[in-house]
Formats: sequence, structure tokens, C-alpha cells
Amino acid sequence: MPENKVALFFQVFNEVGIIEQLSRALLQAQLPPGFLVSHFSVLNHLVRVQDGRTPLELARAFQTAKTTMTHTLAGLDKAGYVEMRPNIEDARSKRVWISDTGRAFREQAIVSVKPDLERVAAEFPADRVLNLLPELEELRKIMDRQRDEN
Repeated sequence: MPENKVALFFQVFNEVGIIEQLSRALLQAQLPPGFLVSHFSVLNHLVRVQDGRTPLELARAFQTAKTTMTHTLAGLDKAGYVEMRPNIEDARSKRVWISDTGRAFREQAIVSVKPDLERVAAEFPADRVLNLLPELEELRKIMDRQRDEN
């Protein structure tokens, strides 16, 4: 184990951050005008985790202000990508459900970056990604849990 664990973790987070910036730019270049990676990210979260979340739950998951999330959701709602339904547990709030159109938009966005991902895969084999993925998932789960505890 390295003597300076903090420096090691910083280096990992730095690399992940750079990868996130580069992959975000690839995706943003393929999205239609008026749509941002933040819109895609919300749709992706609703598919990956589960829809039916409140705007506040989404804001906490993305660690953004509720007003920021509300603005993002308004754009998705206007495009017909999500449906805002009453929250039966709390009449003061709503719940967010991804529509079939929203699922199709998400899928098309993923397809649109396929050529970019294929170029990366040509130089970084899939078996290496398979080895990295469980470790990254575990690290994300730890950080998700710690975020939720605070």
C-alpha cells in the first residue's frame, strides 16, 4: 500500500474527472440543440436507478440545488421526455416518470456516441474495462452511501 493514500485517491479521482469531462464532451457533441448532458444524465438516472423520484430526491442524487433540478426537469417535461405526476404521499410535491419518448431519446443518445466508443475500444480492450468495472462500481457505491449519510 502506498504511503500517501490521500495522494493515490486524489490521482484516481483526477483521472476519473478527466475521463468524465472527455466523455461528456463526446456526448454533448451528439445531442440535439437545446439539450445538455444534464438532461441525458437525469434520463439515464431514471432508467438506471428507478423513475418515480421526487425533484428533491433527484437534486440530492446529483448534488445540485433543487432549483437547478427543477429547471432541468422543466426542459425534459416540455420535450415530453418525462411526466410530472402528483406525489400521492405528499401533495406538495410531484414525482418524475420517464416517458417512452424519453427512453427513446436516451437510447438514441447512446447510439450516437457508438463511433466514438468504438474508437476508444480499438485502443483499450473490453476485457480491461471488464476488470475495471467492478472496482469502479464498488467505489461509487461507497461514495453514494457516504453522500447519503451526510
